[in-house]
Amino acid sequence: QVQLVESGGGLVQAGESLRLSCLASGSIFRVNGMRWYRQAPGKQRELVAGITYSGSTNYADSVEGRFTISRDNAKNAVYLQMNSLKPEDTAAYYCNADIQAPRIWDRGNYWGQGTQVTVSS
Repeated sequence: QVQLVESGGGLVQAGESLRLSCLASGSIFRVNGMRWYRQAPGKQRELVAGITYSGSTNYADSVEGRFTISRDNAKNAVYLQMNSLKPEDTAAYYCNADIQAPRIWDRGNYWGQGTQVTVSS
């Protein structure tokens, strides 16, 4: 069974840093696009950053220059380095990935369970 598992969330003060990790596990042939989304209470889920298999990246304007997305294709992992955190970055962060798998029923788009990031002022 394919699944995404995030880790690395927590409570930090404004200006500090956190690094989120997401590992795809199961019978996987290849992980294509990988992304981080976030959702704050009462708000819609929004795309934070994305990275292609070859390493091309894109970022939301609100995090450009502060957050860095990276990946390790050998580990089927994606990371989000978050620096200079602000209280408005407080949200549940979700990993999202497009999976290629040997079994047809395992192929598709997957979400992780989410990890909470709280930034105090």
